[in-house]
Amino acid sequence: MILTLVRIISILLGIIGTTFIIPIGFSLYYNEQQTLMSFLIPMIICIVLALMINLPFIKKKITLSIKQTYVVVALAWIMTCLLGAIPLYFSNAFMSFTDAVFESVSGFTTTGATVCTDIEALPWSINIWRCEMHWLGGMGIVTLTVAILPLLGVGGFQLIKAETTGPEKGKVTARITTTAKVLWIIYASLTALQTILLMFAGMNFTEALAHAFATLGTGGFSTRNASVGAFNSVPIEIICTIFMFLAGINFSLFFYLFIRKYTDVKNNSELKAYIVITLATIMAVTLCCTKTYGSFVQSLRYSSFQVVSILTTTGFSTADFLKWPFSAQSLLFLLYFIGGCSGSTEGGIKVVRWVVLGKQVNNETKKMLHPHGVFSIRMNNTVGSKKVVFNVACFIMLYLGVALLSTFIGCLGNLDVWTSLTGSLSMIGNIGPGFGKVGPALNYSEIPVFVKWWFSFTMLVGRLEIYTILIFFMPAYWKK
Repeated sequence: MILTLVRIISILLGIIGTTFIIPIGFSLYYNEQQTLMSFLIPMIICIVLALMINLPFIKKKITLSIKQTYVVVALAWIMTCLLGAIPLYFSNAFMSFTDAVFESVSGFTTTGATVCTDIEALPWSINIWRCEMHWLGGMGIVTLTVAILPLLGVGGFQLIKAETTGPEKGKVTARITTTAKVLWIIYASLTALQTILLMFAGMNFTEALAHAFATLGTGGFSTRNASVGAFNSVPIEIICTIFMFLAGINFSLFFYLFIRKYTDVKNNSELKAYIVITLATIMAVTLCCTKTYGSFVQSLRYSSFQVVSILTTTGFSTADFLKWPFSAQSLLFLLYFIGGCSGSTEGGIKVVRWVVLGKQVNNETKKMLHPHGVFSIRMNNTVGSKKVVFNVACFIMLYLGVALLSTFIGCLGNLDVWTSLTGSLSMIGNIGPGFGKVGPALNYSEIPVFVKWWFSFTMLVGRLEIYTILIFFMPAYWKK
């Protein structure tokens, strides 16, 4: 067990260490000597350790039990976040280790909540790394490991199930390693396309790549203090809005489009609901803000961007929505409870869970009218399993329970209830900005140290969809 655990974690850290090559390249290009060593030294250490630990066992396949997969995934994310904090701290970009860890956890979990008060003063290599963490964490660091190295035997699919989002998980191809590769190829292709489009829209390559990383990872870190709004560019906002929306779709559907399984995409219940929620909320918020902006078109511009940003848990901003009418703010607040589609890079409860509950409510209503009738939930034009309803109900109860507990802990840190509640929902939903003292024009730098550590834990709980972390607090897990 110990050897297996050490092997997998060392491989994963070796892979993440290798991704330091991108910020190293930017350090060399911008002549940032101090940040160069803060990336180069941990990269070399991680690669050397991975080789030393695994070369003697190169032909031995790794197999995992179900219990072991949860340990591996939880530990993988914790170690990765600590590794990601090392260059942030030793480059002096963040003055305390707590802030460096908070920023790293926020990066990898694609939350986008920052403790940095002057983002534009950061070295370019650090800003690229902040956004790259979003990109790596968006699709999943364990999924990346499975895609690159086919060392995992029986436990490969269990690992990805423990990391990915949504109540139902499956393979889009027969082999799990092929599935992981397909998803990453789609992910990388969309990232490259957005980078090119942003450059055509006026961004330089560095900022285009950084914002593409953050958009497809639905993270929200930016290279500017005012986020995407700093560019004041309609084309850039449109491109980011479109790709945020695309990142919120189950990536399996892109593969189905590629292999011409159009019926599977057309019949997807979650996708239909996702589109309806997006369009309906954009229209409602636009109407609420028309008076604020003086015209429907201007209101549509800012409302559509912010709605998609919050719904997809990205967290970019082009306006301070705390200055909007309370009716518009209330609609954005409701989006904190939704999130994107399962199998996407987003956080939140997920659209599919609300679809399942909505259909169950409809069935319960029918039973009142027809007591002897038999009603089932139909998802994607097929009859769904009854156990999914119980799974969804339990998840939402746990989700709200963790959010309320975090609200209490935030209040212990002398945050007001509104700031603490919305900040907690933002943490567990991996959204980024909240309301009150953690709004889109502010940050998390002023919250107490112990609250930062708790919020870091909450971000991990939300990213791994609660159960993967909660299971360690259950006595049944530790029984043989």
